[in-house]
Amino acid sequence: MARKLSFDPERVFAGDRVAVSRAISLVENELDGSEEFLRRVFSKTGRAYRVGITGPPGAGKSTLTNKLALHYRKQGLSVGIIAVDPTSPFTGGALLGDRVRMTDVELDEGVFIRSMASRGSLGGLSKKAREAADVLDASGKDIIILETVGVGQSELDIAGAADTTVVVLVPESGDSIQAMKAGLMEIADFFVLNKADRAGADQAVMSIKMILHFKSESAWTPDVLKAIASDGTGVAEIAAKVAEHRSHLERTGKLAAKRQHRLEERIRELVADRLRIDFWSAERKRILSSRIQDVMNYSSTPYDLAHELINNFRNQ
Repeated sequence: MARKLSFDPERVFAGDRVAVSRAISLVENELDGSEEFLRRVFSKTGRAYRVGITGPPGAGKSTLTNKLALHYRKQGLSVGIIAVDPTSPFTGGALLGDRVRMTDVELDEGVFIRSMASRGSLGGLSKKAREAADVLDASGKDIIILETVGVGQSELDIAGAADTTVVVLVPESGDSIQAMKAGLMEIADFFVLNKADRAGADQAVMSIKMILHFKSESAWTPDVLKAIASDGTGVAEIAAKVAEHRSHLERTGKLAAKRQHRLEERIRELVADRLRIDFWSAERKRILSSRIQDVMNYSSTPYDLAHELINNFRNQ
């Protein structure tokens, strides 16, 4: 028998902070009733605009997220923040490093901050973080900021989860070249060169622009903005660039196309998860265990055993 929810879903949709927090915990931990709750959430989503903040460790993503949220609050907009932290090797939970750097907005009733573990996601953004963003969307937030874990070269999931993706770099660490290698050039809707008061900032901007110059022509050309997030310099320009990109997506119909693609990918992921659960029945686990020695002895191959397992699944 499914356990009764510890909150009223209608309170989530009314923006009640305690209910929202409990709802995200329900989803994050896959407790009883989470899937049914997400079904109810879905019809309430689609209003919030999602901004992804990504880039290498130490680029100042959390500080920029903090200042950007403060800017949106001054405009009267409510903000939800999903700060994806590294996963603790001991508890499996988030290390909570990002939240302590968001002192400007952490006590603001119009801002909801949630640190979540990456849960080993190589793309820097777990499925649970994307579902938590749905909860914040359904709770009435105007802007949702998704800040990735900052693992360096595997942060591409954010492009599928966000409407606008901002890649944050710093001058002194050769990040422009690293970004080109990591594929961040392909996912960025624009770049922010943070800590622009440091030596080499102008050269770094020119390097990024030079790389962008060799990209194929498109209707939207990523820009490179300079900022000093620690004191708020350049934050208004970043918010304005997000708004400009949003207008471009809406005008060209690409926002709807991007969100459709996001849903298609989510459905594929849900199907894959469901098939994985259904596939590994006790019988197929037994077949794998009993036949693995044949593969080890080279009397069979991994491909033969895989086909045998798939045929068993299809026949049932």
